[in-house]
Amino acid sequence: MSPENNSQLELEIIYQDDQLVAINKPHGLLVHRTNIATDVSEFALQLLRDQLGKHVYPCHRLDRKTSGVLLFALDEATNSLMQKKFAEGLVQKKYLAIVRGYTNDKGIIDYPLKKDDTLLQEAVTAYKTLDRTELEIPFSGKSTSRFSLVEIEPLTGRMHQIRKHFAHIFHPIIGDRPHGCNKQNKLFKEKWNMISMMMHATSLSFDHPVNEKEIIIKSHPSNEFLRTYKFLNFNLGSLSEIISPD
Repeated sequence: MSPENNSQLELEIIYQDDQLVAINKPHGLLVHRTNIATDVSEFALQLLRDQLGKHVYPCHRLDRKTSGVLLFALDEATNSLMQKKFAEGLVQKKYLAIVRGYTNDKGIIDYPLKKDDTLLQEAVTAYKTLDRTELEIPFSGKSTSRFSLVEIEPLTGRMHQIRKHFAHIFHPIIGDRPHGCNKQNKLFKEKWNMISMMMHATSLSFDHPVNEKEIIIKSHPSNEFLRTYKFLNFNLGSLSEIISPD
């Protein structure tokens, strides 16, 4: 059931101390209220506030279609410190994605992106390929279908950066709309009843804004991500190190 239709949704808390709390955000859940989605009545901010019984402040954002680690501060001062860390690139963010085709073993995508369709901003994304798979399913004039599992580290933080960058190198993320491949997405919907976007925020790493201890927060991919991972026949060991607890 999608978050929008589940009024009893309880968020999975994966880290908490006196200043910070992190959840494993489900696919389809908005971080906060927005004019873009006026039909939605539940948001991570509201749900977590009600669940904890206290105000929370989102330190960063995740796309509605992206699941994974989402960090909140428990007071305004901590939020300001974390916002500064994110802005200065002092927070390491890692993602998992399943993309169309065979990606290179590793790569850097350095491709500026437009902000508000006008101003070009520097945008850099690093990635490495964890596994590849090929299925005997004809697609787009070829006798097979190929996919890659990639670990991604955005080195800048532009809107939809990862999605746009992988579309730019012709390896769109499965389930992405509108940046992905519509024909590929249709195949996944009709053959496997899969409509989620296959991108998950696996970890955040940073020095704690108050006690300066190293913090590494990891999240387990969603059941739908794991289901897709399995029916595409990726190596079952490819995720073990990434999603295992410290």
